[in-house]
Amino acid sequence: MNARYRGIDRPTDVLAFAMREGPLADLHPQVLGDVVLSAETALRQAHARRHSLAEELTRLLIHGTLHLLGYDHEVSPADARRMRAKERELWRLVRPLVNTPL
Repeated sequence: MNARYRGIDRPTDVLAFAMREGPLADLHPQVLGDVVLSAETALRQAHARRHSLAEELTRLLIHGTLHLLGYDHEVSPADARRMRAKERELWRLVRPLVNTPL
């Protein structure tokens, strides 16, 4: 999917497809879009970072959702810092719920 949609022929951990872009952007304005997570890549990253798969998937979901909301770490260093700060803020909110049985 990374090669097809971004022209980068290597695995990625998360892709975000915003509905607010393109010719059908007004079709469902309440829908942000889709976040696609690679469980295989997330598992490798979780092992490398020494935390759970649930934590890694949650962090990736936060990252992808921020992309849907218009954050983009690839625009500039300032935008990357802004996005990272928002990721940390959201992680602090959801962290108590990760790895907690329903």
